[in-house]
Amino acid sequence: MKGVYNVIRLGRYTSILAVALALLLSLSGCGGERVEQHQLQKIQERGTLRIGTMMSPVNYYLGPDQTGTGFEYELLQGFAASLGVTLELEVRYELRELWQLLDSGAVDFLAAGLDITDERRRVFRFTPPYHQVEQKLVYRQDSRERPRDWTQVEGQIRVVEGSSHEAMLVALSDHYPHLNWSSTPLYDADELLDHVMQGRLDFTIADSHHLDIKRRTHPDLSIAFTVRDNTHLAWAFTGSSDDSLYAAAIEYVGHSHENGLLVQLVDRYFGHVAQFNVVDTRAFIAAIQSTLPNYKALFEEYAGDLDWRLLAAVAYQESHWDPWARSPTGVRGMMMLTLPTAQQLGVRSRLDPEQSIRGGAEYLHRLHRRLPDRISEPDRTWMALAAYNVGLGHLEDARIITQRQGGNPDYWIDVRERLPLLRQNRYYRTTRFGFARGDEPVRYVENIRRYYDTLVWLDEQERLSTLLNAESDAITR
Repeated sequence: MKGVYNVIRLGRYTSILAVALALLLSLSGCGGERVEQHQLQKIQERGTLRIGTMMSPVNYYLGPDQTGTGFEYELLQGFAASLGVTLELEVRYELRELWQLLDSGAVDFLAAGLDITDERRRVFRFTPPYHQVEQKLVYRQDSRERPRDWTQVEGQIRVVEGSSHEAMLVALSDHYPHLNWSSTPLYDADELLDHVMQGRLDFTIADSHHLDIKRRTHPDLSIAFTVRDNTHLAWAFTGSSDDSLYAAAIEYVGHSHENGLLVQLVDRYFGHVAQFNVVDTRAFIAAIQSTLPNYKALFEEYAGDLDWRLLAAVAYQESHWDPWARSPTGVRGMMMLTLPTAQQLGVRSRLDPEQSIRGGAEYLHRLHRRLPDRISEPDRTWMALAAYNVGLGHLEDARIITQRQGGNPDYWIDVRERLPLLRQNRYYRTTRFGFARGDEPVRYVENIRRYYDTLVWLDEQERLSTLLNAESDAITR
């Protein structure tokens, strides 16, 4: 499963760059008259790149501060910057409307997690793929026995109208006429997953990266089986003879594979959610409801420049929000501070929740500040978290090994690969601080990132509910 989230790297998947090169060569033409190029020039003259997309947790959404974020959004921002223009998004809520936007020329191309299918290829052009996912048949875990293949599927299946999931079910119906399925333009893929969770629907089909994000807050969503693997996602263009923008997009996607941008973006948005533990997720959500309210005000008070939800996620990873927690190595309390660290931070009682949270927050701030200024976010935060677990010295050893091996010591994804090497004699013997259980900070950081994502989502849902209730009360008054 985890391999699905490894974006195609130069050297391991040279076929992607070969495809990009072949497309560029085909666009250059061999003899005959060249079509005069206009589209890219017009875009640069007007100063905006107009893109059709759909809001979703995997494409584009508004963050807590109401600014745009998301995997597609960041990739598009980079492309627009490379052209010297600003990004302008046209958001639609139905796939049919999205294709109409492209066909009418209202947008320059589509970027909405679209997978490449034979049917779509007959009408549209696609860039080389920038990501690869699987498509899963999803049901609620406690609602039925798990079907192992299409012959065992009994119940209603619903998918988004116009999606590749619908096209797949059309084709499958000839082989499995018993399938009871329908498509709808009224709900998006995220809402259909909600319907499965609520018991309003038996099954839906979801892309694996979307499902992994959703299961952070809905752990009872379960996978029946994979219905399509090696599904490539790409940007879609019209079949116009003007290939100026298309060629620029091909070059950008190829370069993004080569320079590691895509690897970083995939890790940022999807890498930490690929591993899923239903028991742990259920326990965490239960603790949010029963235990977190007792300490939320303290996390908010001492978070400082940090997001209080990140500090709370660290505390849960350390102690499951147990102020009396202790380990055989002598660390104790909510934030599991060592005695020397507690003394340096002025923490007199590690078992006092307020002192522990204050001390843990200050320690994390110090680690964050001591990292080299050139390390940017979010990598800076992930490395500070790793240092909280394994120590700044061991983290620096791993960064040195990363640089020796040709990786980027300022990228968490590269340092993460080398941290486990600190267990091996041939590596740690050449470092300043020696042996360390380097695999532990890797798991530590990924767990915190998952807990943080869940806290952010639930907190935003609570805020939205409070706002809607206030508006409802105002109307009734």
